[in-house]
Amino acid sequence: MTTKTEQFLQETAEVLRRNVMDFWLGLRDPRGGFYGEMLSSGEVLADAPRGVILNARIIWSFAAAYRTLRLPRYKAAAELARDWFFAHFFDPKYSGVYWSVTAEGKPLEDKKQLYAQAFAIYGLSELYRATHDAHTLEAAIDLYQTVESHFADHQNGGYVEALARNFSPLEDMSLSAHDINADKTMNSHLHLMEAYANLYKVWSDPSLKSALDALIDLTCTRIMGPDGHLQLYFRRDWNVLPGGVSYGHDIETSWLLLECAMATRDFSIVNRVKPYALKIGQAGNEGLLSDGSMRYEKLLDGSFDDSRQWWVQAEAVVGNLWLWKYHGDAAAADRALACWNYIRDHLVDRNGGEWYWAILPDGTPDLSQPKAGFWKCPYHNSRMCLEAMKIFNE
Repeated sequence: MTTKTEQFLQETAEVLRRNVMDFWLGLRDPRGGFYGEMLSSGEVLADAPRGVILNARIIWSFAAAYRTLRLPRYKAAAELARDWFFAHFFDPKYSGVYWSVTAEGKPLEDKKQLYAQAFAIYGLSELYRATHDAHTLEAAIDLYQTVESHFADHQNGGYVEALARNFSPLEDMSLSAHDINADKTMNSHLHLMEAYANLYKVWSDPSLKSALDALIDLTCTRIMGPDGHLQLYFRRDWNVLPGGVSYGHDIETSWLLLECAMATRDFSIVNRVKPYALKIGQAGNEGLLSDGSMRYEKLLDGSFDDSRQWWVQAEAVVGNLWLWKYHGDAAAADRALACWNYIRDHLVDRNGGEWYWAILPDGTPDLSQPKAGFWKCPYHNSRMCLEAMKIFNE
């Protein structure tokens, strides 16, 4: 192992423990669960609503960190998050999980977003991998069955983006203010695919494998465009709606697609997927900039958003590590290290903990966005550090 590699592994391990996990341990709420928001100034908003995505990702991050590092405080934090999740996010009448709740745990937005069900499966299946708690696995399986019963589009393939609390049609299915109202999206299918893959690692059900393989195939044949970039939005029949280029999702999908194929333990699926994963990774790397970072996206008018979003940088590191290890791209290791150097020098907040939301094109941190919140979670950056450890220790 070279000196540069050793330094990279030491730095990412330190950032994981001290900068990411310790920060989130500090956001435990004495009333139960975790606070819903912290501003960039460090002010905790104790009464902020709690989003399902943040809470599911907290479960995943602490469970994954515990599986690797075996620190009891990580296991305790994951179980604390799970217990609050079970008590407040699960819909006792219709099944599935709500989109958001109040700080006291009362339903706030009770819609059923596919993306939310996916992350709940992802987090709970990871916690089962760490603890082998039967109730946790049962909840993940129940969510899988809910998705297949209500969201699956048996006529056109894939899954609808969102439904009302009782699983009736919903007029506005948009995932966030950044997204358009579409019947189906790349983003939700990507994360349902990773959720199903994680569940299949602990529950080898044939119907789950079939659903996972179908998601893998959709990613290759419907979601990936001719140029390797992912198409973002679709009508129910998979006709493409206008969307830009999301470099972070490209590079993230390039490695998740292959990882999900590997989770099937099926050589034929892995061999089928590898060329697609490579093409998507190469397309994503078109967003790399001269300082080693990756720009956020290309807009519909052809202009670029050159902000360096925290999650995009994390995925650029992992995606290039996978290009190096599994596709034989020797230069990808240097790209991963260059992006890590950018993260270390610019995004990691050594004083306040965690990472800044983004570095703006003028080189300053984006302090208008929260340090922790509905979308600012310990998922991308903790996973990047854990993947670095895994890739060099396997």
